[in-house]
Amino acid sequence: MLKLYGGKFSRASIVQWCLEELTIPYEYVLLDMQAGEHLEADYTAINPIGKVPAIVDGDFKLWESGAILLYLADKYGKSETAEQRAELAQWILFANATLGPELLNEATRDHATVRLLKPINQILELQPYLLGEQFSPADVAIGSTLGFFQMRFQMDFSAFPAVIEYLKQLSARPAFQKTIGGRSA
Repeated sequence: MLKLYGGKFSRASIVQWCLEELTIPYEYVLLDMQAGEHLEADYTAINPIGKVPAIVDGDFKLWESGAILLYLADKYGKSETAEQRAELAQWILFANATLGPELLNEATRDHATVRLLKPINQILELQPYLLGEQFSPADVAIGSTLGFFQMRFQMDFSAFPAVIEYLKQLSARPAFQKTIGGRSA
């Protein structure tokens, strides 16, 4: 059975959401980050960087949330062509390498929000999910990133009504409620 390693309030919840959406059986191993369990030899044998999340699927070990989402989509998802896999990768990489870092930069956050959310809003005006009619791990990556910034920084997305509706739709999903939506402070 696949094992997901994470810490309380970590990006492991993103991977957990994806696992639930794809109905992949898994065991969640909660590491006590305060006690330094993520730096102990048993865990650094899985991820030498000592960060979470990481997975072990059989003999295969993988860390970094974006890489894990891509792996899960490739192994357990529904992408059938190289083009479909590339579009999925595009959104997951965008979430981790562009959207998250640019919204995190306080000096440029307002400009980046408009520049990045305007085209996302336009896409979501035409279709319910980033890749069309079907939910995918791309929605996990983008939805969790936008949701985090909306919650953590009280970002105002009112200029992007399709994004707001998208986030409401994602947060109503049972797998979201079981994972990210079910976390308590």
